[in-house]
Amino acid sequence: MESLGELLKGGQGRALLKQAEEKLRLVAEDPLIVKLRAKYPQLDAATMKLNLNKLHQYTVEYKNCSNCPGLEQCPNDMEGHYTMITVETADDRTRVYDQKVACKKFIAKQSQDAVRSRIRSFYVDERALSQGYSPLEIVDKDEEREDAVHQVLRYIMNTKEQGLQKHGMYLAGYFGTGKTFLMCYMLHELAKDGFTGAIVYMPDFAEDLKSMFDDPQRLKETIEMLKETDLLVFDDIGAENLNPWLRDHVMGSILNYRMNRKPTFFTSNHDLDALEKHFSFTSKDGDEEYKGRRIMDRIRPFVEPVHVKGYNKRGSRG
Repeated sequence: MESLGELLKGGQGRALLKQAEEKLRLVAEDPLIVKLRAKYPQLDAATMKLNLNKLHQYTVEYKNCSNCPGLEQCPNDMEGHYTMITVETADDRTRVYDQKVACKKFIAKQSQDAVRSRIRSFYVDERALSQGYSPLEIVDKDEEREDAVHQVLRYIMNTKEQGLQKHGMYLAGYFGTGKTFLMCYMLHELAKDGFTGAIVYMPDFAEDLKSMFDDPQRLKETIEMLKETDLLVFDDIGAENLNPWLRDHVMGSILNYRMNRKPTFFTSNHDLDALEKHFSFTSKDGDEEYKGRRIMDRIRPFVEPVHVKGYNKRGSRG
């Protein structure tokens, strides 16, 4: 077997050396390396030759980032990262160090993922929590709901300035006026400040609870999470198929724990009086006005009523 030295002496070796020299020349002429050598004059030709791959990677990834195709199509070795070079001299030796650094797009995605991870949704379209929001959608889309928007924005500001509030909000209005949308916006904005949140679509939640009879651990974990999350939204309350167990043992337990501790929010097509009537009747036990009032005593004193006016935006292109 030929030694490495013998290979290098041969024609193949001379070709490899020529390729390396050409690569070194191209790297040395790259404006990025010219700038780097101006910053680190000790980066001489011999040191560059020893660290050619690092320097080449540095220039390639810089060009990739300058023409970024987007995070999902990132061509760099580590998605969302680029190589940075530092040069240090110690003990009469010059060393080149390379380091992977996260780009702005990767940092922004990490931040967005961190925000989203603080919000749990139960049976609510994930797009409502992940697509982001524009001022046009929040403030300008429907002038009729302007007062409701300002109430929500004021609540968000108060929470950011003063910390978690003890009172929540009760958003009532016609179908499709944006009640759920406003609550998702609130959760998203406050998650940016580190608050956790959950939103529960009540009609589907009520149905799913039936299956939890056979999975008591899941039921316990779900109830505990809804008790402990900073911000809890019961979406479309009053539209669920009510039963005594849901009202008294699930809703009652959650609301009893949260009152005077953490804020709870509601969206509904009913006002508070109509919701009390809803809670006062179940298909199993009929009229139970006392139990309706009892559950409302855990809602009414702890919410700010918000009347959401406007047109039905479902299916609207405007």
